[in-house]
Amino acid sequence: MPSFKIDLTTAQVFVATAPEPKMVNKRTGERAVDRDNPAVGMSTVGLLVSDEGEGNLYQVTVPETGLPASLVPGTPVAVTGLKARDWENEFNGQKRHGISFRAVAVTPLGA
Repeated sequence: MPSFKIDLTTAQVFVATAPEPKMVNKRTGERAVDRDNPAVGMSTVGLLVSDEGEGNLYQVTVPETGLPASLVPGTPVAVTGLKARDWENEFNGQKRHGISFRAVAVTPLGA
């Protein structure tokens, strides 16, 4: 599926929820890994994006190499390579769909 770049040049972005490991299977504890580098685990961080008088919360998947340990809620950040991709799947006979967000890195401003 195609992905689309998201322009954040005029937005203010803050950490809303601290990074947590992204799991493929919570029951078994299997962690998601980067498709391009399977040695790198993936994490999810909640970002509050404020632009043009509107604020939105996004759960963004980022390789652990692109997330410094200093990210805590409220930290203003820069987001590198943010892309959105739509998805759809069927589970137990029910169709689900949504948009997933992925970034190369999330870094504190001034770092």
